[in-house]
Amino acid sequence: MTDPYQNQPGFGGPQYGPPGTGPDLNKQPEVPGQQYPSDPYNQQPQYGQQPQYGQQPPQYGQPDPYGQQPGGYPPPPYPGGGYNPNDPEAPYGRDPFGVPFSDKQKLTAGLLQIFLGGFGIGRFYTGHTGIAIAQIAVTWLTCGIGGIWPLIDGIMMLTGKVPDSLGRPLRD
Repeated sequence: MTDPYQNQPGFGGPQYGPPGTGPDLNKQPEVPGQQYPSDPYNQQPQYGQQPQYGQQPPQYGQPDPYGQQPGGYPPPPYPGGGYNPNDPEAPYGRDPFGVPFSDKQKLTAGLLQIFLGGFGIGRFYTGHTGIAIAQIAVTWLTCGIGGIWPLIDGIMMLTGKVPDSLGRPLRD
């Protein structure tokens, strides 16, 4: 079915109701407080511009929650580092039992222990200096046969069985 008002002048689209009852599209909207660009004497300055002499700066509804100036960046939402700043005791998160993770990684500790375990590097990395010195002594005093101990220790670090010197589990 065709619209009987579609081809009449002044009606650009479908018209519902009797002719002449629709909105007048040629008329400017009447909104209280709205200024038109054609009025050069009553314009507010754009955001970030200084107002002209005799004009008040624009007032916006709510204060800025970050306290920033126009064109600036908000301050950081939290101080400090780590991945979880809301929990200062566990910046790297917690394991399923609630124990905070170490700042040391399993993969780094395990690979250092496997490849450089004869020098105790993996245990130095986790903070166990006594065990690291013992591994060096056993490896060198047994002419390398005691190097099986650092190898097994490195595998245990990769599986997560060895904590750091503070008793925290190594993180992934």
